[in-house]
Amino acid sequence: MDTPLVNASPAADPGSAPLGRALDALGTLERLDAVAAPLASAIRSLPVGDARDALRGTWLGHPLHPALVQVPIGCWTSAAVLDLVPHEGRAATGLVALGLLGAVPSNAAGWVDWAELPPAQQRTGLVHAASNVTAILLYSASLLARLRGHGFRGRALGWAGLTVATVGGIIGGHLAHATFPDAAADPDTAGRASADGRLRDASVPASGAA
Repeated sequence: MDTPLVNASPAADPGSAPLGRALDALGTLERLDAVAAPLASAIRSLPVGDARDALRGTWLGHPLHPALVQVPIGCWTSAAVLDLVPHEGRAATGLVALGLLGAVPSNAAGWVDWAELPPAQQRTGLVHAASNVTAILLYSASLLARLRGHGFRGRALGWAGLTVATVGGIIGGHLAHATFPDAAADPDTAGRASADGRLRDASVPASGAA
């Protein structure tokens, strides 16, 4: 029988790699709390009613944000490929626009999830969100350039947007699967279950996450 992943050697822990350590460090940037704390409070106080649970995926039994994000990422990745194919500019432009439309519900779900996280995860999530917002701005500029007939500029901005979105995705993956010490220790969040299961006991190794 194969050795279970949970028994993997410490070297397999993402936190032991340089990239893993860099991602872990995002959760220690306490200066981000000056933005994260009031923003999270504002999001939690929004009078959105049942829409909050809908965006968090409680009706589905698992988080909605990871599913919704497939729309913009899929559209933008496809647009980047079509940008390399002659005479496919119109199709690529349509995919860029569709990706921007899909980013609206995806980001709304992400912010609602983020507001329920403990401080260290909110810091990492804020960097993730900043990457996503930057990608959206780049793709908005790309769409505008394409519609004005500036094809090369539109393609360049699109590739830049996909690069930033990929970085944001890496940070988002770390946010979803890494272990954050204050997830169980913070009294304000220890009793509040996150819809995407990110409020895990700190004693559970990241490699054991589903």
